[in-house]
Amino acid sequence: MGVVLRQSLANTIITYIGFGVGAVNILFLYTKILPAEYFGLVTFILATGAILMPLMAFGVHNTMVKYFNAHRYAQKDGFLSLMLLSPLLAIVPLALLTFVFYDAIAAILGQENPIVKAYIWYVFLVGLALAYFEVFYAWSKVHLKSVFGNFMKEVFVRLGVSALLGCYYFGWIDLDVFLKALVGLYLLRTVIMKIYAYLLYFPKLSFHFPKKTKEILTYSILIILGGSAALILLEIDKVMINQFIAIENVAYYSVAVFIATVIIVPSRAMHQITYPLTAELLDAKDHQELKKLYQKTSLTLFIASGLLFLLIVLNLNDLYLLMPEEYRGGFQIVFLIGLARVLDSLLGNNNAILYNSKYYRIVLVFGVALALLTILLNVLLIPKMGIIGAALASLVAISIFNILKVWYVYSKFHMLPFTNGTFKILLTLLLLGFLFSYLQFPFHPSVNIFLKSILISLMYLGILYRFDISEDITGILKKWLKKNR
Repeated sequence: MGVVLRQSLANTIITYIGFGVGAVNILFLYTKILPAEYFGLVTFILATGAILMPLMAFGVHNTMVKYFNAHRYAQKDGFLSLMLLSPLLAIVPLALLTFVFYDAIAAILGQENPIVKAYIWYVFLVGLALAYFEVFYAWSKVHLKSVFGNFMKEVFVRLGVSALLGCYYFGWIDLDVFLKALVGLYLLRTVIMKIYAYLLYFPKLSFHFPKKTKEILTYSILIILGGSAALILLEIDKVMINQFIAIENVAYYSVAVFIATVIIVPSRAMHQITYPLTAELLDAKDHQELKKLYQKTSLTLFIASGLLFLLIVLNLNDLYLLMPEEYRGGFQIVFLIGLARVLDSLLGNNNAILYNSKYYRIVLVFGVALALLTILLNVLLIPKMGIIGAALASLVAISIFNILKVWYVYSKFHMLPFTNGTFKILLTLLLLGFLFSYLQFPFHPSVNIFLKSILISLMYLGILYRFDISEDITGILKKWLKKNR
């Protein structure tokens, strides 16, 4: 776990930089520079492209991690060639379908908001860029080089977006050029990631595919279902809001969701290294170490996500005072989506265990069923409750999905992610939430946020240190205190 924590911390720094830039973009630049209608359009294009990504990647970004070790020395070029070519099995048919049925697709997606009709190809290109980026990112991760890919994923595009918004603000480009350049930015990122991946290992194109090609492709097809289901759970709300109410609401909703999404930054960073480690432990059938990793990742991520949830919810009123008035009505959305993100983090490396084990098929069935449930809940709740209904639909679906995953890992591996530390952290969060919900400083909102965040963090870390709830966190705190004495 020490190695995991050190590498995860490196990725966390980069991820937080990316989220910092993203926060400036979404909370201040997009909201004050771009008309809400076009902000909603951008969110719709990116969310729909993200939903298409698992299909267009053909599951290769997960398949490569699972099967690479078995082909590290034998049939390596054939395996990597298969990974590069497989996405074309989905991309080519999708391109043909989009070309032939463009008008019908545009009519469906633009029924409530006609502005969407002109941008269907933008969705396709974003999905294509996201798909092959993930393929080359997985290429670097299996070679245990995840930091550059993490920078490209979390920082590069967001810095590019900042520059594009600045260009639009100063009148150097118009909205049409802005949207074209945004798509180009995602394509450029993929090209750069491809070059980096090839610098790590340049494959020789080989059609001598591995002997287990049928098994590998079957796994990829099933992973498409799982990946699509997972992204539907995360992104379908933004797409479906467009189908029922004005597209400006997508912008308002995305701001609230972004605030809550900060909670999963530690989880995303840690999974960069725990995913391949989990695959190795499963291959070695070392269930004892797997259980330790499961419980430690769960506790560490619960500690981090729980603190972030507190900081966000308790500072939200002050944060909204810094934003345009039309974006200030999202407290319930932030709370509901934030709670869903904490529940995700509480599962630790659960997903890595499931998708790298022989039981992945049933989990894919769960995922598809829950994705369909999410769509149904959005259809029922958005017309009645608006964007709050979308948030509630996400929380219910994600909670059910997580309960099923915990139960299934327990039924097959006889281990749970929870420990006594989990319940101690829960009590600590409830206590601090109760105490600080009544504390409000009379200063400028940014000063209030700073002061309250410092007090909450110090009390939280003090409790962790005093009661030694997590040996990893306590170890870091002891080293830091020793250096600063």
